[in-house]
Amino acid sequence: MSLTAILGLGQTALELALFNALTVLALFLSYSMLNVCDLSTDGCFALGAAVGAVVAIAGHPWLSIPAAMGAGMLSGLVTAVLQTRMGVNSLLAGIIVNTGLYSVNIWIMGGSSLLNMNKTRTVFSLLKDALKDTPMGAQHTLIIGGVAVTAVIVFLSLFLRTKLGLAIRATGDNPDMVRSSSINPVFTTTVGLCISNAFTALSGCLLAQSQKSVTVDIGSGMVTVALASLLIGGVFLGRRSIPLRAVGAVLGAFVFRLVYTVALRFNLPAFMLKLISSVIVVIAISGPYLKKQLPLIRRQFGARLRREAR
Repeated sequence: MSLTAILGLGQTALELALFNALTVLALFLSYSMLNVCDLSTDGCFALGAAVGAVVAIAGHPWLSIPAAMGAGMLSGLVTAVLQTRMGVNSLLAGIIVNTGLYSVNIWIMGGSSLLNMNKTRTVFSLLKDALKDTPMGAQHTLIIGGVAVTAVIVFLSLFLRTKLGLAIRATGDNPDMVRSSSINPVFTTTVGLCISNAFTALSGCLLAQSQKSVTVDIGSGMVTVALASLLIGGVFLGRRSIPLRAVGAVLGAFVFRLVYTVALRFNLPAFMLKLISSVIVVIAISGPYLKKQLPLIRRQFGARLRREAR
């Protein structure tokens, strides 16, 4: 493989990783900080893509970003209400919202399962035109993705140090202690899920506009990808400060997408990609555990060899 091809693979993986990293950072807030596994991620990702596409097609590409994030916050609000006000298990609440969003997304897309944006002005085409006479014109996709990820990391780093942010982290660590401290865990859970889903919807919005198309299943498997990326990032920068852990999550997204892109280069059938995602998740989850068990396995193996030698 030539150097040009390798660089092309790296850039493709980086572009996809930056958009996916927004969803990874969303799970960083909901899963790592709030200790809630939000399974509505797939539907919320598609919701952001659908709302962003519809608003952009209507002629408002920049407005599509806050519109998508607002829709994501509504999705997070519904999930939080099911959990905190109606006594629905958090996993089941995510599944219910994810299922309902499938119909909502098709309704937003005008009853169609596909929206074509080839002739639509998007934030990417606007920036490309603005930078067409500069050396950075060809890197407009990386610029938008990089700016969005940097903004989210800075926001999380500052927000999680505020009184509300610390309350959200405390809710994830020990909700009983939070209640005894006169902090309302219902409120902190609701705020955390609304912010988390806003980032997920932003991720879907940007990916859809970069690809110039939206399908109703654009978010399929996104929770698996994001969870794997988050766990991979934890291997690199898991026990550090909030900013470094967030950067680690982004790094995990890049590693995941790089493996995914390399697999595509080997001309694997499309139906095998889901299996690859599952294998990466298993490795990311079991890797730290197996690493801890390695000394014990070595001792057991050594003892077995000594017994056989006798």
